[in-house]
Amino acid sequence: MITAVSELVKYYSSFVDAELLKAYLAGSRSEERDPMEHIEAGVQWICQAQDAFECGGVARSYSMIYQPYFRKSGWFAPYPETTGYIIPTLIDYARLVNSQELVDRALRMADWECRVQMPSGAVQGGMIDQASSPAIFNTGQVIFGWIRAFHETGEPAYLASAIKAGKFLVSQQDEDGAWRKSLSDFTMNSRMSSYTYNTRTAWGLMELARVTGDEEFEEAAIRNVEFALGQQLENGWFRSNCLNDPSQPLLHTIAYCIRGIMEIGALMKNQEYIARARRAADSVLARLRQDGSLAGRFNERWEPAVSWRCLTGEAQMAGIWGRLYQITGQPDYLKGLRRTNAALRKVQFLRTDQPGLYGGISGSEPIHGMYGRFEILNWAVKFFLDAQMLELSLMKKSDIRLQSNGLGDVASAN
Repeated sequence: MITAVSELVKYYSSFVDAELLKAYLAGSRSEERDPMEHIEAGVQWICQAQDAFECGGVARSYSMIYQPYFRKSGWFAPYPETTGYIIPTLIDYARLVNSQELVDRALRMADWECRVQMPSGAVQGGMIDQASSPAIFNTGQVIFGWIRAFHETGEPAYLASAIKAGKFLVSQQDEDGAWRKSLSDFTMNSRMSSYTYNTRTAWGLMELARVTGDEEFEEAAIRNVEFALGQQLENGWFRSNCLNDPSQPLLHTIAYCIRGIMEIGALMKNQEYIARARRAADSVLARLRQDGSLAGRFNERWEPAVSWRCLTGEAQMAGIWGRLYQITGQPDYLKGLRRTNAALRKVQFLRTDQPGLYGGISGSEPIHGMYGRFEILNWAVKFFLDAQMLELSLMKKSDIRLQSNGLGDVASAN
C-alpha cells in the first residue's frame, strides 16, 4: 500500500516540470527551419542517447515524467532492437557530412549488438536491463545494423552475427511463413498468435540473402510475405497488424508491414508485391490531412480511430512514400513525403537546452497521446532522420529511380 502511494506521488509530482509546461505551450517545439538543421539536431539527440550509457547501445527513450511501469524518468536503458536499425541511419548521415567519428559511433553500436546477442542467435526483447527472452522482430531489425557494419568494414564478426540471427529466424518460422514462436515475453498478453508486421523481419532476411547468397534466407522471406498478403483486405488494410489492438492497428506497425513487402518487392522486382504495398500506402496517403499529419490508428475501413498522432508512424509513411516515388516516379508520393516531413519538423524539440529533449521527436502529438506518452523515442528520431535525409536527396536530384546509386537509396534503406 505504501509503495503504491509512493509511486503515485512520484508520478503526479513529475508533471510539475518547466520543460513539460513549455512542451504544452509549444515553447520547446520548433518553427520549421532549414532541413539540415533539423537533421543535425536529430543526430545530436541520437549521440546523447548513446552517451547516456557507456556500453555503446542507444538509450530506448527519454521520459519527461516518472513512468510507474519502468519506475524511473529520464534516460531509459539501451534497446537492442532499435539500436540495430539506428546503425544504418547514423552511417548514412556520417557519409553525408564526411564524419568518421559518427561512423565509429555506429560501429560501437554494432559491437555492442554482437556482445549482447543471445547464444541461440536471437536478439532479446525489451531493454537490456530487462529479463532476456528471444524476440523474432527485434532479431530481424538488428540484422540491418550488422549488414551495414559489415559493408562498411568487411569485419567477418558482423556478418557472422547476422547469419547466426538469420538461422535462428528460419528455425522458428512455421511452414505457412508466419512466426508464432519466440515473439518475446513482452507479447505474452497479446490477442494474436502472429504479427503481420514481421514482414520487416522478412526484409532483413532478404537483405541477408543478398549478402550471403543463401537461398534459405530468401525462401523464408518470401514465405512470410505470402503469409502477410493472405492477411490483407481488398482495401489494403492488414489483419493481425498491431501489438495490442488488431482492430485498429497503430500507424507505426501499419508502416512496418507496408515497408517490408515493398522493399522485398523492389529487391525481387516483383510487381505484385509492390502493387500490394502501394494499395495500403495509397490508402494512408488518401487520409493525409491538410497540415501533413495522420491519425495514430486506423480501423479496417481506414477510418481514423484516435485523435492523437503517432509521430513515428508518420515519419515511416513519409519514408515509404519517398521510396515509392523512387520506384514509380509518381509525383503524389513526393508530395506526401514533403508534406509529412514539414509537419514533423514543426514538432521537433529545438527550443530547449535539455539534452534529453533537444533534437527529439516524441512518441505522440500531443505528447500525452497513447503511444510513447511523454517520451522521446529513439526509433521516432531514427525514422525522422531517414525521411528527412531522403527528402534532401530527392530534392537535389531531378530524376531518382530505384536503381540510383545516390544517397536516396542509402538513406532510405531501413
